[in-house]
Amino acid sequence: MKTFRRLLLFVLPFWPHVLLATLLGTLTIGASISLMSTSAYLISMAALHPSIAAISVAVVGVRFFGISRGIFRYLERLSTHSLTFRILTRLRVWFYQSLEPLAPARLVSSRSGDLLNRVMADVETLDNLYVRALAPPLVAVLVILGMSVFMSAFAPILALVITVFLLLIGVGLTLLALVLNRLPGRELTIERANLRADLVDVVQGLPDLLAFGREKNWLARIRLAGVRFATLQTRMARLSGIQAGLNSLLTGLGIWLLLTLSIPLVTNGAIQGVHLAVIVLGAMASFEAVQNLPQAAQLLEANLQSARRLFEIADSSPVVCEPVQPLPRPSSADVQVCDLSFSYDDSPVLVDINFDLPAGKKMAIVGPSGAGKSTIVNLLMRFWEFNHGDVFLGGQDIRFYSPVDARRMISLVSQSTYLFNASLKDNLLLARPTATDLEVEDACRRAGLADFVRSLPNGYDTQVGERGFQFSGGERQRVAIARALLKDAPIFVFDEPSANLDPATERHLLNTLRQIPAEKSVLWVTHRLLGLEEMDEIVVMDHGSIVERGTHAQLLDHQGLYWKLWGLQFF
Repeated sequence: MKTFRRLLLFVLPFWPHVLLATLLGTLTIGASISLMSTSAYLISMAALHPSIAAISVAVVGVRFFGISRGIFRYLERLSTHSLTFRILTRLRVWFYQSLEPLAPARLVSSRSGDLLNRVMADVETLDNLYVRALAPPLVAVLVILGMSVFMSAFAPILALVITVFLLLIGVGLTLLALVLNRLPGRELTIERANLRADLVDVVQGLPDLLAFGREKNWLARIRLAGVRFATLQTRMARLSGIQAGLNSLLTGLGIWLLLTLSIPLVTNGAIQGVHLAVIVLGAMASFEAVQNLPQAAQLLEANLQSARRLFEIADSSPVVCEPVQPLPRPSSADVQVCDLSFSYDDSPVLVDINFDLPAGKKMAIVGPSGAGKSTIVNLLMRFWEFNHGDVFLGGQDIRFYSPVDARRMISLVSQSTYLFNASLKDNLLLARPTATDLEVEDACRRAGLADFVRSLPNGYDTQVGERGFQFSGGERQRVAIARALLKDAPIFVFDEPSANLDPATERHLLNTLRQIPAEKSVLWVTHRLLGLEEMDEIVVMDHGSIVERGTHAQLLDHQGLYWKLWGLQFF
């Protein structure tokens, strides 16, 4: 119930729409009952051969209720679906806003397919909840009250019977559906999520599966997951059939009992004979108000499980928290790292790291893979929270700034560049949406991307494709470099920028590095030692600690780890 109450909170801003949907739903069912009752009265009276004047009102009533029923039904469907789409829109925005602070640290262990399933399928599943679980129960309550009053005008016993059978279906059968479908509904949601996550993994990793001949293994895995999912669907369908049968049985019994009780009343003269069909057909139409409630209850547990999956992610606490009162954006780009230590799951990654990066300084951090170089970048970008030590930006603890403001001070070129399925220009403008065409072209020229852009069929308007896979790894890396140059923040951070570049482009990048204005600082994180003669200081790391530091010449003279790495790469 806690999950259901939380879902209802998303409805509060739209309560006028809920009332409108309830009113229209009630009018629709009321028009159906009135149409059947009036038609029954008209046919019964016509059998007595009265004058036209005696049945003229009934004739007009049949026409009115027949037309109004269609109009009310259309307006009811329009209002309920409009309400549902508004709520789902708000839910999607809320979920994204909850998801954004969690990235990337809190989401690193989540499967991309599972996250996609939560964002898309789990939200879409709640469509059934809001369409069938909000206004319909309210409509059912009003219809039950109305039918009780209507039947009591003929006889109290008839009012009692119709009320009991409407409650048996609307409440009793609905509760039975909740109990029977609780476990399979939950399992169905989980199995569907696992199946879709596996399918996303297969699509993304298909080239590797084909290369290693493992596609049949994954096909068997997908087939097995499909069988489990189909089994649960079959189980749900059987339960649905049982509920539909019970629904029809109770409806039939209710109509039969009303007819059985009404015949003696007609015989005794307590009810006019023309009203017998009115009672039966009117009651039959009233069951429309409760017949869909058990089906909604059948889907309720699946809906709630989808909601729990959303809340499970949204309720996670961010690894990097916003300060209660963040400082204004730093005016200085000076960086000081003091006694910085960091661990992943109690595994030390950084131990007592110290360095200064004042404005205008060019510093490189080098070392073998796994030394902790990229971790320093992640901490500076506020992707992770460090355990011990301090990082100062502009003379203040970096944790006192909003993570967004801290990141605005840094132009980052990461190891893996993500390109969105949009035009090349749109991907570049992520760095600075207000940049002019001339600024975009200048950034591409400095990144060594200009000739490549000219070779594209549509230039900057060329679509890069899903994740930019139409471009090579080197081309994607140059796009990332152009982004960083276009952002033009006071601090440039290059994390393995030349990993996917050919030697000529790598040297062009080093020339670009030399052209960065003197007042901007550069942090060059790499395992390749080419061009480090230009650096003011080189920090050498190994196993999470700084083992050497100095200029290129000083480190070579020292003949330590840097000298060994240099020898392995160039001799």
